[in-house]
Amino acid sequence: MFKKVSIAVILSLSTVLTSAQQVRPSKSSEIYRDLKTLKHLPKVLYLAAHPDDENTGLLSWLINDQNVETGYLSLTRGDGGQNLLGTEQGAALGLIRTHELLEARKLDGAQQFFTRAIDFGFSKNTTDTFKQWDENSITADVVWVIRKFRPDVIICRFPPTAAAGHGQHAASAVVAEKAFKLAGDKKAFPNQLKFVNIWQPKRILWNTFRFGGVNTTAENQLKVTVGQYDAQLGLGYGELAGLSRSLHKSQGAGTQSVAGIKTEYFSNVDGEPAKSILFDGINKTWTKEGNPDIDQSLDKIISNFNFNRPDLSLPALLALRKKVITLKDSDIKKDKIKSLDQIILSCAGFMGEVVTNQPEAVAGESHNFRLNVISRAENPVVLENVKWLNQSENFNRKLSKDSLITIQHQIQIPADAALTEPYWLAKSAKDAATFSVPNDTLVGLPETESPLSILLDLKIDSEKFQVKLPLSFKKLDPVRGDVVEALRIVPALELKFTQPLYLVKENEDLNVNLNFKANSNKQFSSGKVNLMYNGERLGGGDLKSISGKDFTVGYVIPKAKLASVKSNQLQLEADFVADGIAYNKKQVLIQYPHLPSLQYFAPASVVVMKGDIQSKVKKVGYVQGAGDFIPEFLRIAGIQVDVLKDEDFYGNNDESGNGSQNKLSQYDAIVLGIRANNTEKKLGRWMPFLWSYVKNGGNLVMQYNTSQDTTVDQLGIYKFNITNKRVTEENAEVKFLNPNHKLLNYPNKITANDFNGWVQERGAYFPDKWDAAYEPLFEMHDMGEETLQGSTLYAKYGKGNFIYTPLAFFRQLPAGNVGAARLFLNFLSAQKN
Repeated sequence: MFKKVSIAVILSLSTVLTSAQQVRPSKSSEIYRDLKTLKHLPKVLYLAAHPDDENTGLLSWLINDQNVETGYLSLTRGDGGQNLLGTEQGAALGLIRTHELLEARKLDGAQQFFTRAIDFGFSKNTTDTFKQWDENSITADVVWVIRKFRPDVIICRFPPTAAAGHGQHAASAVVAEKAFKLAGDKKAFPNQLKFVNIWQPKRILWNTFRFGGVNTTAENQLKVTVGQYDAQLGLGYGELAGLSRSLHKSQGAGTQSVAGIKTEYFSNVDGEPAKSILFDGINKTWTKEGNPDIDQSLDKIISNFNFNRPDLSLPALLALRKKVITLKDSDIKKDKIKSLDQIILSCAGFMGEVVTNQPEAVAGESHNFRLNVISRAENPVVLENVKWLNQSENFNRKLSKDSLITIQHQIQIPADAALTEPYWLAKSAKDAATFSVPNDTLVGLPETESPLSILLDLKIDSEKFQVKLPLSFKKLDPVRGDVVEALRIVPALELKFTQPLYLVKENEDLNVNLNFKANSNKQFSSGKVNLMYNGERLGGGDLKSISGKDFTVGYVIPKAKLASVKSNQLQLEADFVADGIAYNKKQVLIQYPHLPSLQYFAPASVVVMKGDIQSKVKKVGYVQGAGDFIPEFLRIAGIQVDVLKDEDFYGNNDESGNGSQNKLSQYDAIVLGIRANNTEKKLGRWMPFLWSYVKNGGNLVMQYNTSQDTTVDQLGIYKFNITNKRVTEENAEVKFLNPNHKLLNYPNKITANDFNGWVQERGAYFPDKWDAAYEPLFEMHDMGEETLQGSTLYAKYGKGNFIYTPLAFFRQLPAGNVGAARLFLNFLSAQKN
């Protein structure tokens, strides 16, 4: 771990970095908060397992009331969670949740960190978790973050026991305590010491809680009052926390903004116990560190701060900067100069951006960019020099107060510019539970700064500053106004199959369509398309020219070639080789209104499901739930799928669901998407029509729901009780309770083999009690756990069938599991038997 890289240390000339696409001034209230934070030296690191695990109320209080620099370390990016917004799962969902966390941090002001751990889904204890995670590797990552951030207090959200409620939660406490002990040991992970020094926090605490029926607080624990009203925010910290947590939109984590004070409780884990406040015994001030003049200067700047004229603080801030630069402690100096420079530029009202009119570019191409800069201070800011990507240009131009300067410049993207994608997705994962990163010193970062940035040399009075501005795309959106995002580097040619998966029966040829998207004006010579599986070429052909920007070519893989593949699931990979260059990437572009555009690249591949997959239904109605791939899968299987709307239920029916012209009767089956009872607020009005549909001979298949924020109190025709019980071991043995049941025999004969190769889990939110009218089909359990029978319940009602199944079809079908497909199509075909 931790390969050696070159590091440039700039002492007298600081570089202002930004993860945003513009450098913009902070509000006066934020500058004032940052000044008070600059006066405080202690730091706090909050630690848990996932995005949305953090106590946002405590973070908001620490930053805005205590003015203490605070970070949140989430071991994972939430890759194994569920998605209420769309069909993204795995790495794509982790990318969404990473940026939801970053949006939350913009509100509460905390910093954000991660380890390389992948969220592999729900686990029940630390033993299960550390079968997946390498405990030593994750501990090393936490030690690295501690040594780099240098917190005085570490706070865990969870205990290492079953009270944590999730194996990954408990594991976060285990590695936190180990890392606390090792961070100050020079013998622990010595390769890190090429880049950071050892660091020993004062204490590690557990932030105890009341969650549901679990209360881990006690009156003998350290108590802290939070939630106070902050006039500069116009909110209490509990209200701010609700807004912050509600930004986890993919998780449906909308949270009330609760006004008023509350008590937080803390139990000491290790280190010197705190008696009255979190920072007992931590007497870190500028004066204690031997710099009383910095304390005095900051007191005066804070006292004299003018919210209407923050630029009046510039002379004192520039004088303070001269003092901070002379500090002997390089770590404190680096931290505080970075914060101070951002404060100075904000007080100067400085804004800078470098933008073009298109969102994407290809390495080696040139594009016209606009550099926009402005200052709002009486003290002149001088633009001395601009270092474009490959050349420097002197200006020595004073920025007149409140006058925008625009400089046009043609910039050539370097020929070796890397594709724009998250650093943790740039390489194949080390294993199913650990990301690979190109350089170990990146560990902890939520994302990397853009490698394509221009550098401004600025001068304010005699002090010099460097400001990095990333190359960006800017457009005027008619709804959102100005949209400024990162310029995305894409390959000259992208390949992508036109379907996310293919189904092919035994002894049939496979027809696939491959889309070619040219992103540049480059002329491609003739080349060869290869369709590969495990290094064996199954098909493809010569392509004499690239005609147009976007076109599709069909290919046939002969059944004889497919017959040589023994697996019923294969990953078919495509590449196009021309002029000795192989093009084999597809773009994954994620766009939601609450996030910037997110991009990464994956191999140009597709899952092929091969085997005996029978279906007897032709037309299915679908009640849309949370992000669900199943409608698309059914269409690929040749089934017509109609997403149901209000008009499909009412027609000439009365409110009881009776009527002469019931539109629902046209469907062989109706499926309720995952969590439809949590997301479709009209479901309460629709359910009587659905029961009438079943009674008159219809077939209703309902996927899993949770008991949170429900629309309908009683989901089933007959009662059943949804719980949080689940089977997390994807290879758990499945016992057939009635092997002769029609759902297991028509049109596909279901055997134990159909439960092979499942991913992440068998299912979640199993019922534990149900009416005697239901017949359970399966019995399964995690190792050492109780046996569960709630994975599929079947009931006859009138002339029709009702099936409730919390089995994780929404994960298995996108993964191309043939057995899961056969079982799900049996459920849909129940009324045909």
